[in-house]
Amino acid sequence: MAFTLAALPYAYEALEPHIDTETMKIHHDKHHQAYVDNLNKAIAGTPNENKSLDELVKNAGSISPAVRNNGGGHWNHSFFWDSLSANAGGAPSGKLAEAINSAFGSFETFKEKFAAAGATRFGSGWAWLIVSDGKLQVSSTPNQDNPLMDVAEVKGTPILGVDVWEHAYYLKYQNKRPAYLEAIWNVINWKKVAERFEAA
Repeated sequence: MAFTLAALPYAYEALEPHIDTETMKIHHDKHHQAYVDNLNKAIAGTPNENKSLDELVKNAGSISPAVRNNGGGHWNHSFFWDSLSANAGGAPSGKLAEAINSAFGSFETFKEKFAAAGATRFGSGWAWLIVSDGKLQVSSTPNQDNPLMDVAEVKGTPILGVDVWEHAYYLKYQNKRPAYLEAIWNVINWKKVAERFEAA
C-alpha cells in the first residue's frame, strides 16, 4: 500500500509573516512529497510494503537507510504541519502548562531549552518536546530521525516537533536559525500539543 501526501491543514499563506508562503509551498509540495515518493520506491516489493508508517519508524534500526530516512521524513513532516496553526501561538494552558512548569520551572525556561536544542543540533534535524517515563523532556534528533525510533538517543512520545533543516527557514531567515526558532512560537498549535500530551 503506497503512502500519500495529505494536503496542508491550512492555506500556504496562513502562517505569514512568521513562516512565508513560498517556504510553505516548497517545504510541503517539494520536500515532503519527495520523502513520500522515495519511501514508496524504497518499500516497493519488500516485506515493508504492507507496514504502517508507525511500524517502520519504530523499527528504524532494522530497516534500510532509505526507508528510515524517507519514512522518518514523512512521519516528522506530517507531525510538524499539525503542530502549527494560524491564529495560534501564545502559551499553553491547563494540564500541559502545569507539566511544563513542573518539568522546566517556567514556560520561558522551557522555550529557552527547546530553542537551544534546535539551535545546537549540528547540520540538519529536529527539536522535540516528548513525554518520557511520564515526564516532559526536550531532545533533538539528527536528519529525519525522531524519538519514537529504536535508534533514538532519547526515546519518548513526541508531542511537539520543530524542523530545523535549512529548507524549513532559509528563504526568510537565511542562516539565522535562532530567529526562525523565535518566530515559530507565534504559530505553535498548543491545542494540538495538549491533545497529544493527554494521549501520551
